[in-house]
Amino acid sequence: MTTTQQLIENWKPRFFSIWSGQALSLMGSALTQFVLVWWITQETGSPSALATAGIMAMLPSAMFSPLGGVIADRLSRRMLMITADVITAVCMLILVILFATDSIQLWHIYTLMFVRATMQAFQHPASVASTMNLVPSDWLDRAAGMNQTLQGMMTIAAAPLGALALAVLPIQGALMIDVATAVLGIVPLIFFKIPQPKVPQGIEAKTMLHDLREGVRTIRTNPGLLTLYAITGLVVLTIMPTFALTPLLVLEHFNGGVTQVAIMEGLAGVGMLLGGLFIGLWKLKNRRALIVMVSFGISCGAVALTALAPSSLFWLAVFWWWLSGFTFSTGNAPMIALLQTVIPNEMQGRAFSLLNMIFGLAGPLGLLIAGPMGERFGIQAVFIVGGTLSAVISFSALLLRPLWNLEKQ
Repeated sequence: MTTTQQLIENWKPRFFSIWSGQALSLMGSALTQFVLVWWITQETGSPSALATAGIMAMLPSAMFSPLGGVIADRLSRRMLMITADVITAVCMLILVILFATDSIQLWHIYTLMFVRATMQAFQHPASVASTMNLVPSDWLDRAAGMNQTLQGMMTIAAAPLGALALAVLPIQGALMIDVATAVLGIVPLIFFKIPQPKVPQGIEAKTMLHDLREGVRTIRTNPGLLTLYAITGLVVLTIMPTFALTPLLVLEHFNGGVTQVAIMEGLAGVGMLLGGLFIGLWKLKNRRALIVMVSFGISCGAVALTALAPSSLFWLAVFWWWLSGFTFSTGNAPMIALLQTVIPNEMQGRAFSLLNMIFGLAGPLGLLIAGPMGERFGIQAVFIVGGTLSAVISFSALLLRPLWNLEKQ
């Protein structure tokens, strides 16, 4: 029996070890993100400052994801994930030192957010493209559901744990948690191999630009994929600013503090967790495109309803935010599984990196609009306009035939 066959047959210990390590690493990163965003919120109280932080966290996806996807399809995805995690941990150590020496400035945080997001632009295509090589094909929907469940667990735990860490530790102590979890994420990758798709003969002689063009051609020549990428880009453009500005909505509209932000984000995470579990248990068959767009439409509409809740009815806003989290999971998980099914495995690194590039362009553009909009018209306007527009886009996509034809492939 060859080594590759052994890796395929003994997939469960390898997959669950790597998945658990990455889950801990992502949990630490989510906690750190909450801590830094809340620090910026308290220090500045400015929508533009939070929008800038969001841009620094997303722009690298547009700049580097295509390169990350090409490298993920050419080189060892495992080593790419290890390298990205190591550099991310070093970034956190620098922030720890700056806070400990009372030398921190806002531009330090922006810069290290940018570097950290750059590493994610390389790590994410490698991680997503590796799923097909880590689990059997009939486990793809379950794996996607598990990842959505993980996102829910991250949202549940990150805000409350971040608030708890800030209550009992100095901020540099809270940031050290991310360093520790990054190490835990690296360890399984050291001991377990990840099967790499066979590189077509002669690919070494081709340039990375050629590889990138092949990835673009895969999307451009498939009307269904092109439509799906365009719709998700428009949704990100209109809805993404609300995620970056949530702490300000709680602070200004609902007169809350870090505890209320933790409650709102934590219960939204419960919704994401339940949505991921729901999708993991439900055999979707050929209804993925419908479920994706209906779920995204409901999720975005719930964002608008969150801001429309009266300031005295915080728990009504929490309910709408919970519903948004649940339906986001029921939309995102089948979308990922659909893409993993339609796109050839040897092209998935590039294809997912191009999707990240679209997100990386659309998100910052939306934040550039939302920052000044929030300063002039108030934070509620950002949520109401963004949620309504993205819901209309999602439901309108149901009329597009290429999406239904994509399902048939």
